[in-house]
Order: sequence, then C-alpha cells, then structure tokens
Amino acid sequence: MNTIYCISGLGADERAFAKLQINGFRLHLIPWVDPIKNEAIESYAARMSEQIKEDNPILMGLSFGGIMCIEIAKQRKVRQIILISSVKTSAELPAWMKLVAKSKLNKIYPMKSYKITEPIQNYFLGASTKDEKDMANAYRQQAKMGYTNWAVNEVLNWKNEWTFPRCFHIHGTEDKIFPIKNIKANMIIEGGGHFMIMNKAAEVSDAIQMALNSIC
Repeated sequence: MNTIYCISGLGADERAFAKLQINGFRLHLIPWVDPIKNEAIESYAARMSEQIKEDNPILMGLSFGGIMCIEIAKQRKVRQIILISSVKTSAELPAWMKLVAKSKLNKIYPMKSYKITEPIQNYFLGASTKDEKDMANAYRQQAKMGYTNWAVNEVLNWKNEWTFPRCFHIHGTEDKIFPIKNIKANMIIEGGGHFMIMNKAAEVSDAIQMALNSIC
C-alpha cells in the first residue's frame, strides 16, 4: 500500500487527519520537532524531511504543514504535494499577515492562548461543534510556546515565489485564516473553513482521491 506523508497544522497531531478516508493509501504523520533557536525554515524542513524514509514521496500538508511540504520539496525529489487549507507561495498570504510581519507585532505580543481568546480563535479556525472546539483548544494548550512563536513568525515572514509543478491545492470558500480570494486552488470546497478537514472530511477525502488518481 502506498504511503502519504502528512504534516499537520500548527501544533496539531494525527487527529487532524483522523476523519479522512483514502482508498489504497496509508496516511503516515510526520510529527513536528522542536525548533532550534532562530532556526531558518529551510533548516527545519531538512530536519523534518529526515523522518521520510522513502524516495519520491507523496506529501500532504494542512495549513502550516503545507508550507513545510513546499519547503521540503525544494530540497528533495517529491512525487506530489496535496495542500489543504494552506498556501503555495507568499503571494497567497493575506494582507493582515504581511502587516503583522512588517510591524513585528508577533514579536511584541507572543502568541500565547488565553481562555478569553479561544472563542475568537475557534471562529477564525471554523471550529463549530463541541468536539472541534475541544480539539482546537487542546492543540493550543499542548503546543510549546517556543515552537508556536517560531512557527507563527515563519508563516508571517514566509518568502517563497517558487511553485511546485505537481501541487494539488484544496481550499474552502469560508477559510478565514487564508481567504479564498488570495488562493488559486485546484478544488474548492463550498462552505469549507480552515477546519474543513474535520467538518467536511468526506468532501476533502473525495478531493484528495481525485488528486491521487491523477498520478496513478
């Protein structure tokens, strides 16, 4: 059975992919590692890539995990990349992220999560049910601050104009983190938010299957 190497969203784990149903493929999570102080994203991607033990792999990235897939593909031969609720280049980042990066607000106000801010964060994620909110809250509480601050800074300051030629991008029309107006997607999920891998898993699974069928 073929393997898809999955990289989750910021601070998330294998639960992010738990509802996907992909025929003929095994999903294997590449867990996040702790960043070295002031580590460049290229160096971090190289260390993540060491966990992939086969040549010419298929990569699937969710949100920040998609950015990491692109960075890995710059360094080694990759068969295909599937992006979910992510961005392919820095041109697809929203204007507010570029403004925060320019003003260095993320450096002034570290990305610590508070109970009072969880409803706002969940709204932007598109987490609506109790289970989804509980999972999102758990991710934020479990993520190490060193990793979170590093990852947020790398997203905000990502500088990439290179486009991987075999990239299949799945995106939702209601994504509030990476708005669809900035995205050139191969498959658009109507009503899908940033958390659509959980609450629209059947549609996302069908889109992934379509992407995989195109390379078989």
